[in-house]
Amino acid sequence: MSMRTIHPILKLVLELGPVAIFFITYRAYAEDTVNVFGTDYQGVVLATIVFIPAILISLGVSWVLTRDLPKMAVVTAIVVVIFGGLTIWLNDATFIKMKPTIVNFIFAGILGWGLIRGRSYLKYLMGEMLPMDDEGWIIFTRRWAYFFVFMAVLNEVIWRTQTESFWVNFKTFGSPAVTFAFMMSQTGLLKRHSPPEN
Repeated sequence: MSMRTIHPILKLVLELGPVAIFFITYRAYAEDTVNVFGTDYQGVVLATIVFIPAILISLGVSWVLTRDLPKMAVVTAIVVVIFGGLTIWLNDATFIKMKPTIVNFIFAGILGWGLIRGRSYLKYLMGEMLPMDDEGWIIFTRRWAYFFVFMAVLNEVIWRTQTESFWVNFKTFGSPAVTFAFMMSQTGLLKRHSPPEN
């Protein structure tokens, strides 16, 4: 079954929608306690109750529209369900705050394992979108592996030293901004290792 393409704006909505729902729910009930099926929840834990179905619905819609699921999105969803489930079950926000750390370390580990074997797993995911020579892909992959480790450590520092509200703002706005800045910083590498015709 061939993969279908969807409008870039719809793709962006599917990717960012769950995070936006998480943020809006947190802001709406940050100071309130809400009883859900006989248990009182508030703050990040309450937002997680909404976040889990939102991310699963997003994956479901993506599958229906494209007949394909991005591997990174699937890994993220699995970790969200596991750590989000623990967050709700134990009514403890610690687990969902650790989720970005775990996801980033998983991605860094996968890329690192590929590099040890002399392969760029990013090339398999993005090769058609970013034509580069093999040396460029190895460098690009190594940089992303380091970046994932950096983001994992940064998340740990922030959630352990800052307020819950600060962490939510970082997760919603700071993390995407840092990732975008990192991506923009790689344009020189992409140009140097891109075939002349590109």
